Amino acid sequence: MAKSMVSTSSGLAPLPTSRNSLSSLKSGQLAFPSHRICSKRLNSTGRCEPPVRKIVCACTAPPRNWNDGSAIQFNDTPVSEVEHLSREPEDDSDVLIECRNVHKSFGEKQILKGISFKIRHGEAVGIIGPSGTGKSTVLKIMAGLLAPDEGEVRIRGRKRHGLISDEEISGLRIGLVFQSAALFDSLTVRENVGFPLYEHSNMPEDQIAELVTENLAAVGLKGVEDRLPSELSGGMKKRVALARSIILDNSKEAVEPEVLLYDEPTAGLDPIASTVVEDLIRSVHLKGKDALGKPGNITSYVVVTHQHSTIRRAVDRLIFLYEGQIVWQGMTHEFATSSNPIVRQFASGSLDGPIKY
Repeated sequence: MAKSMVSTSSGLAPLPTSRNSLSSLKSGQLAFPSHRICSKRLNSTGRCEPPVRKIVCACTAPPRNWNDGSAIQFNDTPVSEVEHLSREPEDDSDVLIECRNVHKSFGEKQILKGISFKIRHGEAVGIIGPSGTGKSTVLKIMAGLLAPDEGEVRIRGRKRHGLISDEEISGLRIGLVFQSAALFDSLTVRENVGFPLYEHSNMPEDQIAELVTENLAAVGLKGVEDRLPSELSGGMKKRVALARSIILDNSKEAVEPEVLLYDEPTAGLDPIASTVVEDLIRSVHLKGKDALGKPGNITSYVVVTHQHSTIRRAVDRLIFLYEGQIVWQGMTHEFATSSNPIVRQFASGSLDGPIKY
């Protein structure tokens, strides 16, 4: 549990952290506002100086193990939230997508129960957790294919109302790579990859064909333009879908940043094919280089996955969903050492723990 410190004239004093000692907080013996905290000392004349009016709350916390059942309450507010309020406000100028208190149900089944998080410029984020906990639903809500029942989705600070087809929000492109690749069976690879440009640009067909060849090469595919999806392996289909998601209309003067959402990109692939896809995900990111040695053009991306190899190789920050709520957030290197029992069980694959099937 985090330990909070209150600054007085005599130094840093720890705030009570047990449920019993919190009763003193609620009774006003040691609580906000600041005039209730008094630390007296004698000055050079032997008189007591006035009580200290100013306090500073300096809070330190371990990696974000939230909702692990150990959070104590303070005036019906978790201590973790009190600590958060005491910190300096975050700079949100680099936030591309934000979900605020998002709820979603299908019939009587509640899938998401008030989740909140932010995707920032340049991030590589993984959403993990047991099956059926709402991970793919989150992606579809972020992409604008589903609307939340409650809460907000903000695109670069602007609230999106309804589905992506209901309004035009400029400033950010959002792509979704489906788990099944979702290629058009009756179209060739060239037509599948070039589909966004055929439908939504004024580029000539020969120029689109050049871009298709270039983007296929970027994901390690050559000479497959005239094949049908049925003639491709599972890993090749995944790469074709990735090429389709990153193709850009280069006739535009300004290209908007893009967030790419991957739904189980390595599902059904063998370990070697999974490694190829994981490396491709990294390579098309702006911090990587593609198969042609060019910098990637994907600003940020989010990956829904169960695969431990994908967690290790493809993402930097993790959001753990369990029963429709975010129970843990942290960096990838913190995942294996988390003290959260849900995360520990998921990381180890143990049958013993709070996750039941």
